[in-house]
This record gives sequence, C-alpha cells and structure tokens, in this order.
Amino acid sequence: MEKIFGMDLFAPVATQNDYGARKGKNLKVGKIGANSYVPDGLSAAQYQKVRDNDNARTDKNYQRNVAKAGKFTDFTQWYAKRGTDTTDTWMKTVTRGHDMAKTKYDFSGGKDEQKQYDGSK
Repeated sequence: MEKIFGMDLFAPVATQNDYGARKGKNLKVGKIGANSYVPDGLSAAQYQKVRDNDNARTDKNYQRNVAKAGKFTDFTQWYAKRGTDTTDTWMKTVTRGHDMAKTKYDFSGGKDEQKQYDGSK
C-alpha cells in the first residue's frame, strides 16, 4: 500500500506548472505545409514571417510578465508604513492612505493628449 501512496507521479516533471515554465517546454508555432491555410494575397513565406513575428511578440510579453512575478507589496509592511496601526493621520491626507500611480493620459481635464478623430485613417 505504501508503494502506491508514496508514488510521486510528477517527480520527472516537477516544475511543469511553475510560473515561467513555458520557456522550458518545446512550444513552437507550426510551419506552413502544402495543405496549410495561407491568407489570400500572401505567399507561404510571408505568412510564416507574420506568424513568427506574432510568436516572438507573444514570447517577449510572456517574459516581461514572468520578470514581474513575485514582486508585490507586503500588506503588513505597507500597513505599518502608512501608520494605520498607531495613528489616524493617514485619514487626513490627500490620498487617504492610498498609493497613487501614474496613468497614461491626463484625466484632470487640463489638456487632452489623445488623438482626436479627424476623418482620416
């Protein structure tokens, strides 16, 4: 009985579900073959180049996200830094204890940095 319960079926591939494990797997986009779909107006080589570029962009984005793994704000440290545990002065601050982040656009209404629709493409 111990032999069965002591088995670790994932021992050979113990890290297969770790965050970032995709780089260790042999994942790739298939190559264009004789019976493969190729959009009208593109040659097989052009379409393969498009697929390779898309795959490279996906891999780059995945690696960017993997690099962010494990970086987080510890709630206990943040709570103590804010002073919530000793005083209530944080409640009188402009942000009321919140951490602020920059945004892509200016939402204050002062200026509009977004491109407006002008009828052209």
